[in-house]
Amino acid sequence: MNNTKIKIGFMTISDRAARGEYDDIGGPAMRDWIKKAVLSPYEIDSIIIEDEQSLIEQTLIDFADNRQCNLILTTGGTGPTTRDVTPEATHAVCERIFDGFAEQMRAVSLRTVPTAILSRQTAGTRKKSLIINLPGKPAAIDVCLGAVFLAVPKCLELLDESNIQIDLDFVEQVF
Repeated sequence: MNNTKIKIGFMTISDRAARGEYDDIGGPAMRDWIKKAVLSPYEIDSIIIEDEQSLIEQTLIDFADNRQCNLILTTGGTGPTTRDVTPEATHAVCERIFDGFAEQMRAVSLRTVPTAILSRQTAGTRKKSLIINLPGKPAAIDVCLGAVFLAVPKCLELLDESNIQIDLDFVEQVF
């Protein structure tokens, strides 16, 4: 197994946050959750970008191909508005889509939020990177990561032999 440090990319997709009109709350929420869940050493790379499909696609490609992030988490752009294009960008750059991630995130979210059916998050792989789209609200990020994270170590292992250790007590408690 590859015991080298993994790299996690965090992308906040928000017009207002990218312009400095709004504090990014999604990015810190993702990083805080990962800090509690991942026991293995990891590096982070993060960025805040606007809701532009071509920019999202370019950034996902950069994080996967050039920055070689094992795991790429996005927040924002998964709702029903015309500016919400993160899933379209993700589908455009991924070689494989994993519908089970999206199904599980929505199913778990629907237990407490009736409007979760409107969320369009998705997940897929590009080369050796797993990309997971998350909603923009911190509470929804917690629920969605908790819903799918038990599958992440195995997926990364199958992609590139990464050996990521997680805090099962934390992740299972969230799930």
